[in-house]
Amino acid sequence: MSEHKTALFGAITSALLASTSLQAAELPHAIGAGEGRLDIVAWPGYIERGESDKAYDWVSGFEKETGCKVSVKTAATSDEMVSLMTKGGYDLVTASGDASLRLIAGKRVQPINTALLANWKHIDPRLQNGDWYVVDKQVYGTPYQWGPNVLLYNTDTFKQPPSSWSVVFEPQDLPDGKPNKGRVQAYDGPIYIADAALYLKSAKPELGIKDPYQLDEAQYQAVLALLRQQHPLIHRYWQDATVQMSDVKNEGIVASSSWGYMVNGLKAENQPVASTVPKEGATGWADTTMLHSEAKHPNCAYKWMDWSLQPKVQGDVAAWFGSLPAVPAACSASELLGAEGCRTNGFDNFDKIAFWKTPQAQGGKFVPYSRWTQDYIAIMGGR
Repeated sequence: MSEHKTALFGAITSALLASTSLQAAELPHAIGAGEGRLDIVAWPGYIERGESDKAYDWVSGFEKETGCKVSVKTAATSDEMVSLMTKGGYDLVTASGDASLRLIAGKRVQPINTALLANWKHIDPRLQNGDWYVVDKQVYGTPYQWGPNVLLYNTDTFKQPPSSWSVVFEPQDLPDGKPNKGRVQAYDGPIYIADAALYLKSAKPELGIKDPYQLDEAQYQAVLALLRQQHPLIHRYWQDATVQMSDVKNEGIVASSSWGYMVNGLKAENQPVASTVPKEGATGWADTTMLHSEAKHPNCAYKWMDWSLQPKVQGDVAAWFGSLPAVPAACSASELLGAEGCRTNGFDNFDKIAFWKTPQAQGGKFVPYSRWTQDYIAIMGGR
């Protein structure tokens, strides 16, 4: 997304969040016959039909059962997802918490009738009524997956897991005796400001940061200073999962914020990588499948939302993506995930994750998301 579009989008978002009054919507009372097609905007690796690995396919069975042909558009960032949903032409989106409230405020998504979803009863109680998708007692979608933004590291460089995010934020020599400059990466998205804030919450407690998404002016300036200090260290600000995997294999990247999806993919290629959640904790995501306000295929969309909440589907997605299922029963329902999959991926770390959410000014008390977008673009450009 261009600087102009991103900055303009951020300003519009802040205005919407501050002023939009959400109106009750008429909910459907039944799911009709499928329309034969379903268009989804999703994170890479979220909607698989066995093309990468025949064992990972939760689309073909859905298409056979419902007659709804699934088409997927992958998006690399939450901002891209919001932009695509704003333009229209899609039925569903797997939105993270830093996009979901913007989509609700912008009336790009509609409430759903959970009574029409037989599998709603399986959802993890910790995710029910989450304020990132339930607004004014209306439910805007179904939980899909959740997880932390992990610290990916090279096991040849780090014989022991790095204990702190300082390895990507502070200039230093790594355990192999070489500097970290040019060997680390950061996420290409303004929400990464929260990662820096979470690190400073622990590294500089005198700043008084309580919530990495609610920063007053002094806290915010300290976070920006850290990110500017980090800039000379960065090999690339990543947003494409495939590109990051290539960089780890070919460009000497030894530490970066990442997702379980890339860690699992690199391990499958026998690359010397692992992941950890350092002592400062981690930001993370709780993703929601949300229905476009002008969806052309709402019946197929409802059928997919219900299908996606089946324990086996949830477990298979978690196994492929390296995430956590929104359905606890999935932890024992997927051979692909295995008996220890949920524990390995951090099922018990829910309370340790600072989940993505859109920063809001709250009457000027905190720095709004519009400034996050503008300032992070400048930082990535070396300003």
